[in-house]
Amino acid sequence: MYDCRKFYINGAWVEPTGPVTAPVINPATEAEIGTISLGSEADVNKAVAAARAAFASYANSSIAERREIFARFLDIYQRRYEEVAQAISDELGAPLTFSRKSQTALGIGHMQTAMELLDGFPFEQEHGGTLLRREPVGVCALITPWNWPINQIACKVAPALAAGCTMVLKPSEIAPVNGYLFAEMLDEAGVPPGVFNLVNGDGPGVGAPMAAHPDVDMVSFTGSTRAGIAVAKAGADTVKRVHQELGGKSPNIILDEDVLQEAVRHGVDECFCNTGQSCNAPTRMLVPRALHDQAVGIAKAFADEVVVGDPRDEATSMGPVISDLQFDKIQRLIQAGIDEGAELITGGTGKPDGITNGFYVKPTIFANVNNAMTIATEEIFGPVLAILPFDDEAEAIEIANDTPYGLAAYVSGSDPTRVHRVATRLRAGMIHCNGAGMTLNSPFGGYKQSGNGREWGEFGIEEFLETKVILGA
Repeated sequence: MYDCRKFYINGAWVEPTGPVTAPVINPATEAEIGTISLGSEADVNKAVAAARAAFASYANSSIAERREIFARFLDIYQRRYEEVAQAISDELGAPLTFSRKSQTALGIGHMQTAMELLDGFPFEQEHGGTLLRREPVGVCALITPWNWPINQIACKVAPALAAGCTMVLKPSEIAPVNGYLFAEMLDEAGVPPGVFNLVNGDGPGVGAPMAAHPDVDMVSFTGSTRAGIAVAKAGADTVKRVHQELGGKSPNIILDEDVLQEAVRHGVDECFCNTGQSCNAPTRMLVPRALHDQAVGIAKAFADEVVVGDPRDEATSMGPVISDLQFDKIQRLIQAGIDEGAELITGGTGKPDGITNGFYVKPTIFANVNNAMTIATEEIFGPVLAILPFDDEAEAIEIANDTPYGLAAYVSGSDPTRVHRVATRLRAGMIHCNGAGMTLNSPFGGYKQSGNGREWGEFGIEEFLETKVILGA
């Protein structure tokens, strides 16, 4: 059992102000595997006060001092790597092999990247005869989700530490164990008291007072668009910076037959990755009408290869979704697709055959979908793919952009000039051409209701900096 009932405030593990606790549930078994405390505004006030008191000193720390914290942390993380992978598999239901290879690896990757960027980062430079300084924004509230938990923690904590900010982290209360381990490692690495603080809890109890707190200078939030709007409103009264990475409904345009086989299989794989629980998943596959049926056949064949089951079994390629609430939402949306006339190719409602325990969803594909259907407009956050036919390039672009979201988009084709032309017309922050993936120094973020600002690498560090110009000095 994971015991995560204490908070990390001002360099010490402390008891919460109240006795409220919540269970941590393994979504693969529905069994309780741990306990966390649910914090309150009083806990937030203590953590923010600690971060505020530590800010002046840490903001003026040297690059060498910050780099040493990263270096020590990375050594500890490597030593505890398997422990982190096991915890993420337990609390998220991710297949253990996937947890090791992807989930856990991203945690160490963002910290390594930030450390390397410290060398030579332009915190101070000449600019048009004046001195330009980039200084830490201040005390930061970091609110992170459950779907890529340690990835989202690291891609906020790393740039905040590198920039010289102090912070309070609220991980998701649904998958909090990896955040607890992350805090233990920062403590062992010798992060100065008050620089990093951890308060567990839910959105109303901890997230809301963090976002509204007058001594918080910046909120960095990743989660649903609905919750992101609430965070922005809470921060508006104190005119604090609010960075948001929110939902998505990413299109995947496949332009011609020459790339069809590879592009369809890659698109289904990306859609089903992490059991579909990724904000940038390509959940709308757009294919030429003449190739629609062929694409459907390729997609179904790939889906039939997916092995749903026990995350501890190395043969498993897809685990459960995170919770009963998420399971119920996905079932409702699959049923909406059926009711609205989409063609169900594989999957559907209910759990996979032979599975009774756990929040498992059938890998599901719909064909002959149009953009008016619920499954083409609402973020499902599960392993559900919609295939939409188009008649020409202009219509493909129109369908792709016909969404309130704009996080990612995908384009595949045999003509590089055409692929580039389409990519430049898509209203999204990240365009993946012919299967190209992100690097840890790529800017991660989107347009429209997918949020504002960018994370990862140097772009992430810049989000935690203010720009000052010094004239005549």
